[in-house]
Order: sequence, then C-alpha cells, then structure tokens
Amino acid sequence: MTSAPSLHLTLAAALVLALVACANPSGIAPQAQLREAAAVGVPLQTAASVPAVETAWWRAYGDPALDQLVDQALAGSPSLGLAQARLARAMAVVEVADAALLPQLGLGVDITRQRYTENGAVPAPLAGSVRNNGLLQLSSSWELDFFGKNRAALDAALGSARAAAADAQAARALLAQQIVRGWLQLARAQDQLSVAERTLAQRGEQLALVKDRLDAGLDTRLELRQAEGGLPEARQQIEALREQIQLSRHALAALAAQPPAALQDAAPSLARLQAPSLPAVLPADLLGRRADVQAARWRVEAAARDVDSARAQFYPNISLTGFAGLSSIGLNNLVQAGSLQWGIGPALRLPLFDAGRLRANLRGKAADVDAAVESYNGAIVGAVREVADQLVSVRSVALQQQEQRAAQEAAEGAYAIAKQRYGAGLGNYLQVLTAESNVLVQRRQQVELAARALDVQAQLAHALGGGVAVDATPLALNTGR
Repeated sequence: MTSAPSLHLTLAAALVLALVACANPSGIAPQAQLREAAAVGVPLQTAASVPAVETAWWRAYGDPALDQLVDQALAGSPSLGLAQARLARAMAVVEVADAALLPQLGLGVDITRQRYTENGAVPAPLAGSVRNNGLLQLSSSWELDFFGKNRAALDAALGSARAAAADAQAARALLAQQIVRGWLQLARAQDQLSVAERTLAQRGEQLALVKDRLDAGLDTRLELRQAEGGLPEARQQIEALREQIQLSRHALAALAAQPPAALQDAAPSLARLQAPSLPAVLPADLLGRRADVQAARWRVEAAARDVDSARAQFYPNISLTGFAGLSSIGLNNLVQAGSLQWGIGPALRLPLFDAGRLRANLRGKAADVDAAVESYNGAIVGAVREVADQLVSVRSVALQQQEQRAAQEAAEGAYAIAKQRYGAGLGNYLQVLTAESNVLVQRRQQVELAARALDVQAQLAHALGGGVAVDATPLALNTGR
C-alpha cells in the first residue's frame, strides 16, 4: 500500500511533468516599433508653445449661413450616425469583457416527464414507470483571473472602444471640412459667374463695335467672325458655372442630410468670408490632436492587450463553481427538505497538448500588433506630410496672391488710361475693351486664388486636428475596475 508521503511525491512529480509538457508561448512576440515624432521630422515643442486649433474652427470664416450648415450636418449626418453605432457596438463589447471579471449567478428550472428503463440501473419501483422530475437550482461560477487573461481582454475592448470614439471624432472633423470646402467652392463658382457675366456683356459690346467698324470699312469680316466666336464661348462658360453651382448646392445638401432643393438660394461670396488664423509652423503635438492618429494609437494598445490575453491562455484556468437547489422525482416532493442538494468546489484546467492551436492564435495576435503599429506609423507619416504640404500651399498661395494683385493693379491702370484716352478722343473703344479683357482675366485669377487661399486654410485646420476634442474618450469607458 502506498504511503501518504509517497503519494504526495507522486502527485507533485506528475504536476511538474504536466507543467513541463504543457503548451508554452516562448519565442512569439510582436516585431514592429512605434515611430516617435522626431523620427518623422516633427520639431519638439512644449505644450504651451503650440498654438491650438479651435474645435469649431470654421466659425472664423465669419459666415452665419456656413455655421448653420455645419451644425445641421453634425446633427443629422448618416455617416456620423454610423460612427456612433460602431462606438455603441464597441461599448457593448467592453461590458461583455467587464462581466467576465465578476462572479456569475444563474437560476435553472427544469420539469421533465420521463419513462425509466426496466433494463438499466434504475431499481424498482422506478423501473418501467413514468414520472415527473423537477429541478429548481441556483448555480454560480467565478473564474479567478490569476494570470490576467480576462483583465487583458477588457483592456483590449477598452482600447477598441476608445479607437471607435476617435473614429467618430475623425468622422465629425472630416464632415466639417467637407462642408467648409464645398461652401468655398460654391462661393468661388458664384464669384466666377459674376466675372463670366461681365465677360459676356463686354464681348457683346465688342461685337457691336466691330460691326460698326465693318460698316464704316475699318474692319473686315475676319474681325467680325472672331468677335462673334467670343459670345458662344462666354455663354458656355456661364452655363458650366451654373451647373457647377447647382451641383455644389446638391452636394452640400446631401452632406447636411437635407433635400437637394434645401440650398437652392445659397449664394455665398468670397468677399464676405474671412481667412481663419492658423499656426504657421508644424506643431509637435500634432500626434495627439488628429483623431485618426488617436484611433490608430488606441488600436495598437488594443492589439497589445489581445496578445496579453492570448498569452495568458497558456496558463492554468482556475475557477470556483457551486450550486444549491431542489431536485426530486415527483413534483409533489420538489419542495420537501429532503430534496435539497448542493455542491461547491474549485476547478483547474491546464492546456497540455492542443496541436499548436494556442501558439497559432498567439502568433496571429502578435501579427495584429505589428499591423496596428505599422498602420499607426503610416498615419503619423501621412499626417506630417499633409500638414507640411498645406503649410507650403498656404505660403505659396500668399505669394501668388501678392504677384496677382500687382498684375491686376497694372491691368486696372491700363484700363483706366484706355478709358481716359477714349474720352479725350485719342483712342478707340476697341482699345478700351481690350484693356478690360485683361482686367477680367485678372479678376478670374483673383477669384481662383482667393478661393484657394481659404480652401488651403480649411485643409490645414483639418490636418492640425481641428474639429476634434483631444480628450474625447467617453467617461463611460472607465469601468472603475
């Protein structure tokens, strides 16, 4: 007969052998590395030295109609509703993961009518009889998370929920930018239409003058045909601009979840819009202000916690289970004291051999971390490039506007001189119309550059994280556990 000390030694040896032989996670880890700001050329600055971009940066344009349109879009856009639904789904996953850390309690009620076999282990008088069986029982279980599997799963769910919250913020910022840029394009088309209509009128005057000169024998039919060709071209430009205006109105209405005719009377003008004041340098805290970068960073955190959870699955799963209730054959005996039954005890589960399933799962989770890290790195590189591009465009457009203003001043001066000469009888009206044509060309260029200057400011505001609250993580994500 085996002695008690020998039995203990045998059990200990068996446990050691089991632990040695069990599946292990060694040699599996993520490889990708997060990039820091300095690695992508972002100069380091203190938080106080970095100018902030207002959350509602579009209000700096000073157009109440634009403000109202953005507010309508943010309140009713289907794309934002979709982002909020995804956030709600992620929050539900958090609640599920949080529940795994707590004891579970359930109530079971079973009533069965059963015929007992005559040729089995059931003795008489039950054998061959038909009886009603009843079970009324409370059951409980609690997985003791010694190795942090469930905690890591909760942290992963929290990271995914925070990423979903950042995605919702990114959707808001993108929608606001689209509304502003669409509004600027509508204003550009409206101003260009005014210039095109004046061009048409000027070409009509030029045609009339050529006809008079032809009748007087001063011009030929060649000049007449050339002057006649300018009118259809001008009318075509006007019609193209009217089409663009209508399409811009429809696009804006769709972004604001409004019917196509809702903005039929919208007629913004570039002259009534003010350029917002934005930073002239690349801020170091760009990484923390862009919602897409925030979302990518939280996905890295979620993937890393998934790895922790997958690694913890290699270790023992220890839980406590218990039950207490009433069970009887014959429902009339169910609530009798003798029908009481209960049980309680611990359970341990340790994976020994699973044909590589756990290691494959861990490798997949590690690859997810690498993918999330590279996605984050790509977001950082793209964000820095986007801001740098917009800063270049802001400076370049400002210089182009400076040169264009000089060219327009020269054209306006030549036009004024031509009118004076014509009034004094020293020149003909054709010279006046030619000088005005140059003025109209410069006005078209002025409209294009003014629209582009405002547009690149809108793109810069979005690139710098405008429209996003940096600490936008919902309070509900803090479970307090």
